[in-house]
Amino acid sequence: MKPEELYKAKNPDLRASLAAMERAAELARQTAIQTNTAIIVVQDGKLVRISAEQLREEKKG
Repeated sequence: MKPEELYKAKNPDLRASLAAMERAAELARQTAIQTNTAIIVVQDGKLVRISAEQLREEKKG
């Protein structure tokens, strides 16, 4: 489902799922920074490794 479809869903759990995933992603980024480890994300259908240093830079800017 696309984000705009999630917001229109009849099921309240489904509507809240996008916000929950965003919170989980932010927590994963914070944990990676604290433990100096990388995270793996999907960007444009490809797996991309983002280092803790890159995450720190993103947070600054």
